Amino acid sequence: MAFAFPSETKPLGGWLNRQIARPEFQAFASKVPIVRNLARRDGAELFDIVQGFVRSQVLYALVSLKVPERLMDGPLAPDALALATGINADRMQILLQGGAGIGVLKRKRNGRFALTRKGAALVGVPGLRQMILHHGAFYRDMEDPVALLKGESETELAGFWPYVFGATGEVDPVVTRTYSDLMAESQGLVARDTLATISLDDVRHLADIGGGSGAFLIEVARAYPDIDLTLFDLPAVMPSAQERIASAGLTNRIACQGGSFREDALPSGVDAISLVRVLYDHDDESVLALLQKVLAALPPGGRLVISEPMSGGAAPDPITDVYFAFYTLAMRTGRTRSAEDIASLCTHAGFAKVEALKPRRSYVTSVVTAVKSG
Repeated sequence: MAFAFPSETKPLGGWLNRQIARPEFQAFASKVPIVRNLARRDGAELFDIVQGFVRSQVLYALVSLKVPERLMDGPLAPDALALATGINADRMQILLQGGAGIGVLKRKRNGRFALTRKGAALVGVPGLRQMILHHGAFYRDMEDPVALLKGESETELAGFWPYVFGATGEVDPVVTRTYSDLMAESQGLVARDTLATISLDDVRHLADIGGGSGAFLIEVARAYPDIDLTLFDLPAVMPSAQERIASAGLTNRIACQGGSFREDALPSGVDAISLVRVLYDHDDESVLALLQKVLAALPPGGRLVISEPMSGGAAPDPITDVYFAFYTLAMRTGRTRSAEDIASLCTHAGFAKVEALKPRRSYVTSVVTAVKSG
């Protein structure tokens, strides 16, 4: 096989790419054991990317039909699940085979299907089912990703998360409840990873800005019984927050203050402020304005804690630079920033001692901290 070697004016990388893309090279690669194995692996990985949407839709169908819940007491035959869900038995067989293929179900020797450990987690992890179901909107927004990238399409996610656009008046209470409950269920995991990354031993009074229904502060209250806590979010969110905080028995520990960080003063008398899953909802101008407002609300030596999924930056992350980057794009505001980007915004706002901490699980959250200089 003849190769056209690179000239002095063309980069080696481009030459190599062109050689690999040639049909003659692919034919050659299929006959050489070492190269053939690499080609097969590359092909399998590319096909796995292609079928990714179908895998997620199989999961969506299983959750929508409550198949995991129906299998909690033990294996069932496809016919029984077909009868319970109103799905044709042959098509239920296809769904169950697919569920086994993605690892949430397993097929028994007698033809029945049972849950795997991951399948049981679909039932046991709080909020996971709701999180999967709400992705119907995201999937539709991703139907034409080129139009999404060009900003040519209206997106459903923009309507699902109305607060990122600064809503301060009357908001549909059903939308409010859906938003708050979904955030609260997923926020618990974020809170636990955040608190495992930082220490609040020296904090006297923490305010959580954009704290939703209080999931983060509930975890803080349990871990730090002596810290005063204030939740700040839009007035429409307050009923849900007060209800959840009361259910946790923490009404006397967590004060709730309604307001918009765009228009209203932030809580006073605090020496630490947290922004959990807040910045990636907004554009740079809004983020910088918020950070400056936080700086003004803190005393010298006061701490800022930022926790949210972050881009890998110079080392692209396989989850945050794919899922979260496009999710925030579909929300039509904000973006998934790297820890370096966030640190730069903090510095620009006037913070000192900005530090990006190593995340426990980048797909859950990453943490950046900063201090107001004395």
